Amino acid sequence: MKDITLEIDNSEFLKILLESMGNGVFILDTHGRIIFCNPVMEKITGYSLKEIKGKSCQILNFTRCFDQDCPTGLKDCGILEFGKVEPTECLLNHKNGHALSVTKNARVIKNRDNKVIGIVETVTDLTALKNARLKMEEATRRLGELNRLGGIIAKSRVMQNVFSFIKASAASDVSIFIQGESGTGKELVAGAIHSIGERRHKPLITINCSALSESLLESELFGHAKGAFTGATQTRIGRFEMADGGTIFLDEIGEITPYIQVKLLRVLQQKEIERVGESKKRKIDIRIITATNKDLKSLVDAGLFREDLYYRLKVFPIYLPPLRERKEDIPLLVNHFIKINNKKITTRVKGIDSPALKTLLDYSWPGNIRELINAIEHAFVLCSGRQIYISDLPVEIIKPEADPVCVEKKEIPSDVKKVRRFHSLNKDKLVELLHDCDWNKAEVARQVGLSRASIWKYMKKWNIPMQP
Repeated sequence: MKDITLEIDNSEFLKILLESMGNGVFILDTHGRIIFCNPVMEKITGYSLKEIKGKSCQILNFTRCFDQDCPTGLKDCGILEFGKVEPTECLLNHKNGHALSVTKNARVIKNRDNKVIGIVETVTDLTALKNARLKMEEATRRLGELNRLGGIIAKSRVMQNVFSFIKASAASDVSIFIQGESGTGKELVAGAIHSIGERRHKPLITINCSALSESLLESELFGHAKGAFTGATQTRIGRFEMADGGTIFLDEIGEITPYIQVKLLRVLQQKEIERVGESKKRKIDIRIITATNKDLKSLVDAGLFREDLYYRLKVFPIYLPPLRERKEDIPLLVNHFIKINNKKITTRVKGIDSPALKTLLDYSWPGNIRELINAIEHAFVLCSGRQIYISDLPVEIIKPEADPVCVEKKEIPSDVKKVRRFHSLNKDKLVELLHDCDWNKAEVARQVGLSRASIWKYMKKWNIPMQP
């Protein structure tokens, strides 16, 4: 019978093969002595091959082999009797004295005569996996707290997938790319990701990239030195520096110009910025979350967005579905927004009646959750009882095929006539009407098609005085 030690010592290919494996590997002779271990095993245990060669595997003190602690000898181990140890999660002793969580797998080695000539064992370090699992569990707990506070309300399957992605993001620090229509809650998702991640104790800085011109956006993001341009009377740090150690959320990323795209790509590649008007490089440590309501890939194909930046941003994409694709969440959301509005005013609305809820479920919600929020606020202004009825809802939801501009020219059911011009009313318009009507609330109510009580509620909501 050829000795297993000679087999290993004389086979250069076998050594290369074992050394290239991603798992820890060590080989024992028939007496239970270690004769070989690969570099990964050295890294896992802290022992070099020189230190443990010729010693019993007891030096590693595995806590679970055949449902028992490491025995005193190979004969008591069971490996020779059973021929293998199925993958088992256990602990081993690191050279430094601490216990290490691993998965162990063992098999006897037989020659052509079916004689046992050794044992090979593989070990997988579970430390990283365990840490990721703990982070996921902690993220799940924090996300649950966030939901109870009204951060994200959902039970639909598509949103549960979003929750899974949010939780998974806690175990990583890669760039997040959120895509969804306007009003779907992209900023809310960005806030949830930050709130359950490792950077939650550091700032979350948000900026809407579509709200500023190129020069203003550059100054907002990167900051500027005193005298960098006309009006720069003092040095100002930018949003990237404000977010150092934390998270920056760049909303409407599809709106940035090619010049800003180049500068953002440099931030992602080099983790450093330069203030406008300076040449000094400043290191920053941030996580970047971006969002858009556009098809960014189409912009790339059209040459309007850099492909290299696109792939840098889209490391971990999250698709946020529109409300029409998650209608089972509408009852939950409606109840949530009713509770929020009940806290704002003295009105106490208990719920919504079935026909009104069916109307909300049948609507396509082009404005998504933001439109639903506005619809419930609208209903609270008109609601005079303990429930929200169809007549309390915006006319464009009750009769979506109606043109709101020409809605008075069309025949409208009597129970919704009182809201036929509500969509155009805002604070400035109401103040203008009050002036025109000498602050006669009843006349204003007639002109806009609302009740006098509704006008009073609007005046209270917008802090308009009862008299000029």
